[in-house]
Amino acid sequence: MMKNRKLRMIQYMEGNILIVCYSYSGKTRRIAEMIQKQTKGRLSRIYPRQPYPADFEKLLIQVKEEIREGKEISLLPVDEKADPYDVIFVGSPNWVGTIAPPLSAWLRENDLAGKLLLPFFSHCGGEDKGMEQAVRELCPAAKIGSCLYVAENGSENLHEIVQTWLQQNFL
Repeated sequence: MMKNRKLRMIQYMEGNILIVCYSYSGKTRRIAEMIQKQTKGRLSRIYPRQPYPADFEKLLIQVKEEIREGKEISLLPVDEKADPYDVIFVGSPNWVGTIAPPLSAWLRENDLAGKLLLPFFSHCGGEDKGMEQAVRELCPAAKIGSCLYVAENGSENLHEIVQTWLQQNFL
């Protein structure tokens, strides 16, 4: 176990890190950028091929339907694939208590077996109904580290919040 932690720490220090996120309002993106700043990892944002509505009520109706029906959504092409990375941070807003469909689609499209996944989520006080579990189910052969949940966008404490979480996962 100690050998694995040391290896992960070396990879962390060498920057063999990919940070993937879907951000609707910019809150999850802000967390991803803070992770990038502290790890020097490569940041890759994902976007649905069909953008979500700007109107919150319409967004909520669409997202509930996509999640309830398990709808597969298409993504715009992304610059980075998971293959060359050993440590991958995956981020999403809390939508209806679970991960956003764009992140689900990205997780399904990539072989993450044996990789260390570190999920992070933004929320506005919404209830977590299984966000970590959703990642585990989509990536059964990956190693899942502890998750980070950040209310709103972390305000003034985001640097410290991310730093503490990274230390929990790597030290």
